Amino acid sequence: MTTLVFGHKSPDTDSTGSPIAWAWYLNEVAGVAAVPALLGEPNTEALWMLQKWDLPKPQIIADVDAGQPCVIVDTNNPAELPAGINAADVRAIIDHHKLVGGLETAGPIDITIRPLACTATIMADLMGQSLSSAPAAIKGAMLTCILSDTLEFRSPTTTDHDRALAERLAGELGIDIASYAAEMFAAKSDVSAFSEAELLRMDSKEYAVEGTKFRVSVLETTSPEAVLSRKDALMAAMPGVATQDGVEQVLLFVVDILAEEATLLVPNDLTKTVAEKSFGVSVSGDTVVLPGVMSRKKQIIPALKL
Repeated sequence: MTTLVFGHKSPDTDSTGSPIAWAWYLNEVAGVAAVPALLGEPNTEALWMLQKWDLPKPQIIADVDAGQPCVIVDTNNPAELPAGINAADVRAIIDHHKLVGGLETAGPIDITIRPLACTATIMADLMGQSLSSAPAAIKGAMLTCILSDTLEFRSPTTTDHDRALAERLAGELGIDIASYAAEMFAAKSDVSAFSEAELLRMDSKEYAVEGTKFRVSVLETTSPEAVLSRKDALMAAMPGVATQDGVEQVLLFVVDILAEEATLLVPNDLTKTVAEKSFGVSVSGDTVVLPGVMSRKKQIIPALKL
């Protein structure tokens, strides 16, 4: 039975590229029949990556059947996975997020969770010398994942190991990192085709603070004005998205990649309280700028308070 390799819902570049890379490794090196899959439509940067490297878009799945062999990458959180995941035959987890708990497996499995910025970096370690024989498209996808997750090494999640691998892959591919990253971020920043609800869900994770559930959304962009110009419409869409998704509030952080800061939209008193208690700021309007805040994983989620 073919193994499915997939990441989290609302797939970003890492959750699109890493399943492709690991499926290649399983097929070509490990001798295991595997195909990559997505749990939703990829974002604009991930789509750009697929086009850039002439990679077919993986199949989009809504759930997994009982007994379906699968490998989970870029998450270990059941809330970000198919509803039937605990009845599937999970063979391995490869991730760089904190251990959440709640997954059940039929037997012992391989779990690799390392404090690196990107799942693709962990995969490169697991692939070892096999990576050298990977086609350019696989190396290109992995490079894109690393540059995306590290925001071209600006994110505080970046490690020397991530940077070294990115520089190695770029060298092998003959790519200038700065110009390549600029193309990536331009693609990521073009959100004109998306509705407000789609933007609020595009790169988001559910997180509970003292029993209150939030959808914590991040939009990373080199053109923050393109998002902030839609501020009123985004805030108007938040209650509907929150109700549909079963959370109390959507928190939207617009990360300016070049200025290295985030702007949090503040539509109500609950968000104002979260902003002031979490980040030590004083909020007087419907937005607040958070200098140096770039990473949801390291700087936003751990700081949230009520």
